[in-house]
Amino acid sequence: MKSYRKELWFNIPTRRAYINITPDVDKCLIDSGIREGLALVNAMHITASVFINDDEDGLHHDMEVWLEKLAPEKPYSQYHHNGYEDNADAHLKRQLMGREVVVAVTDGKLDLGPWEQIFYGEYDGKRQKRVLVKIIGE
Repeated sequence: MKSYRKELWFNIPTRRAYINITPDVDKCLIDSGIREGLALVNAMHITASVFINDDEDGLHHDMEVWLEKLAPEKPYSQYHHNGYEDNADAHLKRQLMGREVVVAVTDGKLDLGPWEQIFYGEYDGKRQKRVLVKIIGE
């Protein structure tokens, strides 16, 4: 069995963003040479997420509105975590959106549904963060 590992680095200039990383993961799969197996893609920071959904601006807006209702950024004083940092809402948003995805690799391609794309979700940006891509198989 082969194993491949790569870190994708991001420095998002805004506090929150959704980045389609499917092309990056596709490139990792090509570089790995693996034709059958599994691809794990996970956020390496507790205020970011990796998830699968549709790449549609209206949906991204709806996710942002939904997350802000469930875990509003302000007022910062509403969270016990906030003191040195003001990112408690980002920790909660990450819990809702998830840490990682695992995608089957079939015949050298990510085995995604017709509209599925892999996203990096940033909830406390303006600094460098990374995503791990780990692919195993034959």
